[in-house]
Amino acid sequence: MGVPQIWEKIHETVKRNSAKSTGLKKKVFVWARNIGFKVNSKKMLGCGKILTGCKNMLFQQNKDGIGEICLWGRHIFMGYLESETETTEAIDDEGWLHSGDLGQLDSLGFLYVTGRIKEILITAGGENVPPIPVETLVKKKIPIISNAMLVGDKLKFLSMLLTLKCEMNQMSGEPLDKLNLEAINFCRGLGSQASTVTEIVKQQDPLVYKAIQQGINAVNQEAMNNTQKIQKWVILEKDFSIYGGELGPTMKLKRHFVAQKYKKQIDLMYHRQL
Repeated sequence: MGVPQIWEKIHETVKRNSAKSTGLKKKVFVWARNIGFKVNSKKMLGCGKILTGCKNMLFQQNKDGIGEICLWGRHIFMGYLESETETTEAIDDEGWLHSGDLGQLDSLGFLYVTGRIKEILITAGGENVPPIPVETLVKKKIPIISNAMLVGDKLKFLSMLLTLKCEMNQMSGEPLDKLNLEAINFCRGLGSQASTVTEIVKQQDPLVYKAIQQGINAVNQEAMNNTQKIQKWVILEKDFSIYGGELGPTMKLKRHFVAQKYKKQIDLMYHRQL
């Protein structure tokens, strides 16, 4: 069983309190509860639903329904003071504020932020590739993968940096070499006896590498064209973490930092001179 959502817990508390109250207080409880739940009902990790009097739009959606989050309503500011250029870049002629965030709606109308437009990779051929949907799909298709970063900005093809799920130092947050239980079970299911990242990377464990390549192939089958397919990948020796600098305080991937830290591995994939 999963952890109950916060609004379910509040609902239970309100019901307990209202049961002990007088008739008038019960009426107030019911009114406040219905209004509060109607406005604030949310899903975990989501941004909630559109508020009354406001409008949201996903601009230029892709086949997965992901587009730029645009906002409209009286709560939107009039523009930047004495900066017409910035204003016209942010707010279009119809009054929509273009946030620069990418998002998608689920079947119930809950909004989820999936990334930033600035994170989009532009290949040497001019193809725009949003990395987050690809990275998310890789982690879904290959359960042993902890983090994935798509590489390919201004380059001829796409490649990917991969990390494996491992144990963490509970005091410092430093990733350890030992695989976590999920990763070990994944290996055992393949027939591999590896229990550390080093064993897999140094020996290029054929069973694990084959399984990862099969997962990459499955991801590539969903690509819109050949340009958006992952051509090469490499497993790094340590998982991404706040400790290592690859992740920020909110666990957001610091792409520029990662690209610099693992420049050698990236250069090898593109056969660039080191």
